[in-house]
Amino acid sequence: MGELFVISFFVGMLLFLFPVFVHTDIYVDIRENKANFCIRVFHLIKVAGGYIQLKSDGIVIHLSKKKAVFFSFEKMKPSRRFQISDGFQLYKFHQIIETGGSQTIWGIMVASALQSLGGAAIGILKTKYPYLSLKNGTVLAEEPCLKYSAQIVIILNGLVIMIAVIKKILEVIINWIRKKRLTAFSKKQRSN
Repeated sequence: MGELFVISFFVGMLLFLFPVFVHTDIYVDIRENKANFCIRVFHLIKVAGGYIQLKSDGIVIHLSKKKAVFFSFEKMKPSRRFQISDGFQLYKFHQIIETGGSQTIWGIMVASALQSLGGAAIGILKTKYPYLSLKNGTVLAEEPCLKYSAQIVIILNGLVIMIAVIKKILEVIINWIRKKRLTAFSKKQRSN
């Protein structure tokens, strides 16, 4: 019985520290006002997926045919950002931009400008992060369009996820304690 505990402990710790690859595929079509996305772990286990639509009063995230989440622009406030970016490592970033106008000089100029900007950004990132897998491409189409697709891979591990969750829980608890103290103080002020 003791050997099983020791073996399961070491296997659990190995999985806890083992890197997890999170793959994100994004496809945006400006003309259709849709952005499809899919998030997978190890490119096998689907975590989330669906599409995003931009409305006049907010953003709608469709997670399935029957489930959608609406975020109103009025209720979105700039808030304190949750930062633990040191534990998440960008591993791969591949993008393709498809533009229309292959028959016009302006379409060709826009496509070449986009390709040049992407190439310059890749050059800068490669000097700073030589381990990154970076690719940039531009496709010219005959019909008018503006489409964007990207594959992004981020590496993290169970320890980083646990630290992020604990940090978020502690922030919620601290905010709750501050509200309680503020409420108690305001009640005391009113009674005096």
